[in-house]
Amino acid sequence: MAEGGEVLNVDERIGVEAALRAVTIDAAWQCRADNITGSIESGKYADLVLLEENPLEIEPTQIEHIAVSQTLLAGKVCSR
Repeated sequence: MAEGGEVLNVDERIGVEAALRAVTIDAAWQCRADNITGSIESGKYADLVLLEENPLEIEPTQIEHIAVSQTLLAGKVCSR
């Protein structure tokens, strides 16, 4: 689809916030792990990425181009 610029099933698109939720807390809930992961809360694993740009503030078509500035696994910075 990207090559042709065509969108498949336009009426079935979801917004950026819903997409982010789908890969964070909703995914954790599906795995029955939302008590330990999927959101930033005290007592949960600190597995996360820090992005160079805010995906909520740029054009959705540009999200795939956001660079990852840092990755943390269990709260510890991972080396590149």
